Amino acid sequence: MTELRFAKDLYSGEAIDAAVKAYAEVCSATLSATDDYWCVVITEPVGVSEALIASELGNYALGLTIEDRGVTTP
Repeated sequence: MTELRFAKDLYSGEAIDAAVKAYAEVCSATLSATDDYWCVVITEPVGVSEALIASELGNYALGLTIEDRGVTTP
């Protein structure tokens, strides 16, 4: 089991939800919230390490958050 915490003032809730859904085929993940964080618990990875899934899910969520805010690179 791996727990990830994403600060609500940095990450979009929609992005976290989309990331959890995107990785549904390679792990079980549950999403919950506290006052300050979106929390994702990852279990039962399929074919790759739980640590790799956690890292990639976090990167994906960050990318979606940036995309949702309309941030572009020069």
